[in-house]
Amino acid sequence: MRAKQKTSPKTEKNRLKIRRLGIDTYHENVAYLHRECELYRAERFQALSKVEICANGNRILAVINVIDDSSIVTTNELGLSEEAFERLSVKEGQLVKVEHAEPPVSMDAVRRKISGERLGQEDFDIIVSDITQSRYSKTEISAFLVASGQTGMDRDEILYLTQSMLQSGEQLDWNEPLVVDKHCIGGIPGNRTSMLVVPIVAAHGMLIPKTSSRAITSPAGTSDTMEVLANVKLEIEELHNIVSKHRGCLAWGGTANLSPVDDILISVERPLGIDSKGQMVASILSKKLAAGSTHLLIDIPVGATAKVRSMREALHLRKLFEFVGDQLNIHLEVIITDGRQPVGRGIGPVLEARDVMQVLQNDPLAPYDLRQKSLRLAGRVLEFDPDVRGGYGYSIARDILDSGRALHKMNEIIDAQGAQTTKYSPASLTCEITAPKKGVVTAIDNLQMAHIASFAGAPMSKGSGVDLLKKVGDSVQRNEPLYRIHAEFLSDYMFAQNLCERDNGYTIGKPEDISKAFVEF
Repeated sequence: MRAKQKTSPKTEKNRLKIRRLGIDTYHENVAYLHRECELYRAERFQALSKVEICANGNRILAVINVIDDSSIVTTNELGLSEEAFERLSVKEGQLVKVEHAEPPVSMDAVRRKISGERLGQEDFDIIVSDITQSRYSKTEISAFLVASGQTGMDRDEILYLTQSMLQSGEQLDWNEPLVVDKHCIGGIPGNRTSMLVVPIVAAHGMLIPKTSSRAITSPAGTSDTMEVLANVKLEIEELHNIVSKHRGCLAWGGTANLSPVDDILISVERPLGIDSKGQMVASILSKKLAAGSTHLLIDIPVGATAKVRSMREALHLRKLFEFVGDQLNIHLEVIITDGRQPVGRGIGPVLEARDVMQVLQNDPLAPYDLRQKSLRLAGRVLEFDPDVRGGYGYSIARDILDSGRALHKMNEIIDAQGAQTTKYSPASLTCEITAPKKGVVTAIDNLQMAHIASFAGAPMSKGSGVDLLKKVGDSVQRNEPLYRIHAEFLSDYMFAQNLCERDNGYTIGKPEDISKAFVEF
């Protein structure tokens, strides 16, 4: 009879029982060790150091946090965050092996980038691969983002990063010669044109699989707003079936695994408020190419408080998009639009969804600027169709909207994705911010209005945000309301109010003080 092999003391010592802690660490694997754990003391682990965890042939890298409370993690347990538990794919209580993790090899390339060196395709490939495989902590991801943003990337580096990000996940193939999309670079609150362009273009019969990110530094992204109406978390097969049947969708790109490294980078960019131009180009184009787009319209709003603040900067960004697009064989057009103020009235998911539905329903109260911009963008996308003559796209888009076909298509898409069962409404804590003097609204600070809406709780609290009552060019009397704040929680309500007291985001003056718009329509 064969003797049972004994486990060595070394092997026993570095094995711990898994405990699922139910902590959301959002795109980062985090493990928790008790300070009195024998393994912690013997291996001299330190808080925020990285470990390798192995079980059943699976392995993950995680950042260590140290616990002193045995009710959270005992001395023979390893606690895991939700992200780490799901990735390791083990049962609670199972023994796992824990060892020091080797530092990611690609950090050498990051250090070279910090020093101002130019990186090649192989450098970006290994950096993106290591980030995708959770070899980087959020601190190390921050170093990469800051290095890329501060020292800058030339156009070839942006191309290399785009290619690496594209290869990091799934890529859709629709087996059609014309797959269209539209994207705005952001920075303008309330700019929910995609939710109007998609149903208009899909109703025309063109394929438009729209996948979007959640908010990075804004009070709402397209996915945050669409989620008020429908499910946006679609697996690839489900997304493919919906688009094949209805010619369009409005989904979150995260669950579809399209350029997944982009979502990891965004999770770090959001709290840091980073949005570098090179990384933005790579982010947008990698997602669109992964979604199978062959034709893409890019909207760059320009204004004093927009993400892009001068025509010179806009033209430089356009050249970057066009260069990378040409190299990756996507037909790309870039237009420059008015970014002097928010688009529509609502800032925040529920308020923006209301504006979109008002436009689709041809409601007389629908915001005119949102309707007009959406029609012009949809018109340009429709002109990708070889059967649509140049200059005729706008009138076709208007007919589709006015006839109710766009509303019908939107309802089809909502039903196919799964209509939202939670009934959201504007948050109940409200206050109105009034004009300090009589005059004309000459400017609205996009960034400040986004901050106010975010302080009020958007997008995490979907009903929170700002409802604009006056726009640029409107006359106001002293103490007349300029906008209304909506908040769900008293603390958010107070934060937003205090921010408004320091700067309400509006400038009141004379009509001749209104700046001219940079518009290419």
